[in-house]
Amino acid sequence: MTLPWHSLDTNLFARARQLLDEGWIANDPLLAPVLPVVLERGVGQDWHKAGTFRHHLYGVARSLALWRQPHDVQLLGLLHSVYGNAFVDLVKFDANTERERLQGLVGEQAEHLVHLFCTMSRNQFINKVLERDFDDDGGMELELNGPAPRETVRLTPREVAAFIVVSMADTIEQWFSWQEEIYSRSPNVDTSRRQSVHWAASLWPGPMRPPSRKISQISQLGLALGHPGLRDLLPVPPVFNHCTASVSKEHDAASTSLYWSVIGLEQPLVDLDVATHVLEQAVRLNPWVGEPQMVLAQVYLSAGRQEDAVLAAQSALQCFSAWGNAWDKRVQWDAWIAWTRILLQSAEQGTWPERLDKLNNLALRT
Repeated sequence: MTLPWHSLDTNLFARARQLLDEGWIANDPLLAPVLPVVLERGVGQDWHKAGTFRHHLYGVARSLALWRQPHDVQLLGLLHSVYGNAFVDLVKFDANTERERLQGLVGEQAEHLVHLFCTMSRNQFINKVLERDFDDDGGMELELNGPAPRETVRLTPREVAAFIVVSMADTIEQWFSWQEEIYSRSPNVDTSRRQSVHWAASLWPGPMRPPSRKISQISQLGLALGHPGLRDLLPVPPVFNHCTASVSKEHDAASTSLYWSVIGLEQPLVDLDVATHVLEQAVRLNPWVGEPQMVLAQVYLSAGRQEDAVLAAQSALQCFSAWGNAWDKRVQWDAWIAWTRILLQSAEQGTWPERLDKLNNLALRT
């Protein structure tokens, strides 16, 4: 059965390669001037989900840069939680006293987006987007955070589009199995669950399994950008075939489970046939993340199937280049790309080592 491989967009891959160096953001003419002020607030020391707050902010900004978002949206990504919000208690700028300072640093338009994104009800926003509860022009009435009765605000269509795109980047950068447990079924979390009862699920970082529900949700956010009032307001992220395709909840969950069964060595280990079939099915169910395709490329190489390995590795690179962040958080995005390029090089040149110890010698030559 044919697999849904993606062709490698060389222009997109070239843009992704420019972001592989950790110093990319310090050389960005838009974002670099903001960094000293952000870093002096200790973001590199704050814990945040699968890493530090700096790691999170940089990762969100990286996806938005890769997706060619306008300056104010990229700045929103870099600063999207600095006033705090309902999800985290991190407050790096006091919204009561420091708005003017941030406005002076990034401009009134970008600061307005940051402040609104931090103070609006993000749960209500995500639910309304998923339910396609827009005004006719693509705008949206939304509550602000705070005690009842809550104030309301009307988002313009462009604000809605910007917050959808940033929410997509924000989610892919941070979500993994630990967060999926403690914040299960987000945005509709059951707040009655007690930590002492679910202590095992609370142990950080847990098994680092990829999420089982979030790719489906992100795909639905992307589809919402096709609303007539939102279309063409911002560049469409390249994920999900430029946000024209989706993954069902059922396929998302099943694909993750199949992938993780191979990673966890729960399939027969002597012969490759079962693991191969399981990974192929994972790719069929969710062809929009690169990690299962990358692992499948290595399995194909081990089986001597170089042509298939080329297709799988190229497709994996396309997925990694489209996201700008890793789905499987066990290693970072740049490491996934580096190993995939090793696999592609080995498949194209027919140089995959026969000896196990020689895997340690592999190096990229292109």
